[in-house]
This record gives sequence, C-alpha cells and structure tokens, in this order.
Amino acid sequence: MTAGRRRLAAVAGAVALLVLPTGCSGGREGRYAGVSSTAATRAPEQEAKGLHAARGFRSVRGYRTTPVPVRVEIPRIAVASTLDRLGRARDRTVEVPSRWEVAGWYAGGTRPGDPGSAVILGHVDSKSGPAVFYRLGELRRGDAVTIRRADGSSVRFVVQRTEQYPKRRFPTDDVYYPTLTPALRLVTCGGQFNYATGHYRSNVIVFATIER
Repeated sequence: MTAGRRRLAAVAGAVALLVLPTGCSGGREGRYAGVSSTAATRAPEQEAKGLHAARGFRSVRGYRTTPVPVRVEIPRIAVASTLDRLGRARDRTVEVPSRWEVAGWYAGGTRPGDPGSAVILGHVDSKSGPAVFYRLGELRRGDAVTIRRADGSSVRFVVQRTEQYPKRRFPTDDVYYPTLTPALRLVTCGGQFNYATGHYRSNVIVFATIER
C-alpha cells in the first residue's frame, strides 16, 4: 500500500469513528433524533438526577404575591369605595356586588397591578337613588383611577376610553382576556332601562392602563 492510500484509509477510519455514535443503524431504537441507543438508554437516569437537583433549588430572591385590592378612588366622579370580593354566581357568570353603594373586585381574575385585566364592577343605581358607579360614563381619556391594596400600597391607572355595549354583545375578550401589561376594567349598567325585565339593556365599560 502506498503512503497516499495509507493516509486515505486513516481518514476514512476517523470519519467512521465520528459517524458511529449518531446511531444510524437499521434498528429503530438507534435512529431516534440521531441519538445512539446507548445515549437513549442513559437519558432517563440523567433526567431523574436533574429532577432531584431541581427539587433542592432555592432562589436567592424573595418574591411576594401582589396584595389584594381593598378600595377604589376616582376623583373625577367623586367615587371612594371599599371593594367587596366577587366570585361566580350559580349560572357561572361573574357575581355583582350585593350592596349598591359598594363596588366589587372579581377575585377570580387578575389583581390590580399584575399583568392582565383586573375587573371591578359596581351598580349604576338602585330603587332609592344613584349607586357607586352612577357617573362612570363621564370618565374620559386621562382621568385617574387609584386602587388601594391590603398592605397599604396603591396602584394608579389612567383611563384610555369609555364605551357602551348592548348586553347581548358584551365584549368578553376585551374585558377579561389576559394582557401582557397591567390593565383595569370598570363595569356598570347603562343605556335604556327595560321595565319588563327590571334591568338595563347595556353596559358601560371603562378601559384603563397602569400609569407609567
């Protein structure tokens, strides 16, 4: 064998050694994602060790959940109300506040200040007169809404727009759909009153974003 052929054979052998671990054999076990059967066999054991290590991990940072809201203040329309916690009614719709003079926060959703849409509801009136959100429809772009929280902190939102929608076309996605930044939705009744059902035909909704 000449020197040139010996060098060619040596290179071929080296290539073979590099290709072999990729598992290109005819067996199904050795062809998964180009991983050799030996590596595939070791994977569960390595994964188990990784999970064990993760369970012992403790972050050096301390994280606290956002405090719950306890009060809403809207100077523009003279609103200063405590907040009841609202859940779901029996028909799976969001509860409405039990007191006409007090607003409520939907506790099944986002906390004000967290990314997402926090929702606060209030009555527009009662049989005895105006309720907590009687003047909600007067809010305009730039008006401020302050939410006080249980730990004494507060978060301030700025109104972007105020809209009225027929209840049969309530914008569920716009009100409850998650957002990447903190947002606030204030909801009450509005429009014409239906004396046959005893309810308003529409909803007034204020859309606000966190103040930067």
